[in-house]
Amino acid sequence: MRNATEPAAAAAAQDAPRAAASVVLLRDGPQGLEVLLLRRAGRSRDLGGVWVFPGGKVDEADAGPEAAAWLGQPAAGLVARLGEPQLSPAQAQALFVAAARELREEAGVALASAAALQPWTRWITPRNPPVGTQRFDTRFFLAQLPAGAEVRPDPFEISEARWITPRQALLQAWEGALTLIPPQLMGLAHLSRHASVASAWAEAAQRPPPCIEPHLFEHEGQRAMCYPGDALHPVRERALPGPTRLKLAGGRFVPFGGLQEWWT
Repeated sequence: MRNATEPAAAAAAQDAPRAAASVVLLRDGPQGLEVLLLRRAGRSRDLGGVWVFPGGKVDEADAGPEAAAWLGQPAAGLVARLGEPQLSPAQAQALFVAAARELREEAGVALASAAALQPWTRWITPRNPPVGTQRFDTRFFLAQLPAGAEVRPDPFEISEARWITPRQALLQAWEGALTLIPPQLMGLAHLSRHASVASAWAEAAQRPPPCIEPHLFEHEGQRAMCYPGDALHPVRERALPGPTRLKLAGGRFVPFGGLQEWWT
């Protein structure tokens, strides 16, 4: 006889966010700090046509012994770097390896070891997300474009690659020229405070990566979300610079206070 709790347990497991990793690849350009954005191919099941940072789901092999050889350090030390003591060394390894693997697969850029990745933020997709259907628990890492490396996007997954300053990306998103989702938008707002790779890296290295769980609400019949530090969010301490809430307007996410709120 089937236990009455089994359907609920199965639904909860299905709803659990899947581990993922993403790399915010940076370089110092003529106009200051630049970030790599990739446009997912329109046929992509996840976020087709949207501009994203390289990244994807963690695979089982990312925690294996063959993948560990790339780390260049004991996996146990990666737990402290992530600031998540509840993780096992194998789980921490898988996140670092997945981040580097996805960067290599999607952008053709290889990193030498785990030391080339700086843990930056953690985003957990809310239930019933306003974009897509899957939920992810994504660790975002900073990385600098290695000397002599060139971006070579995977033509099957990626339709276009672009180096751009965070401020330019936010302006183009406001104008509708780029389709971006909240983690990318908020990440760009964060990076717009930095003039160089060294500045962004130093800021990330001096604090544990904040965990951001957006809180959804409705505003004038439109879906909206807020972040830690907002009056409507259960976590009262601010986690990121920039706006604390975004709304859907004309099919794009914008700050309640207008364009200037991205960098004020």
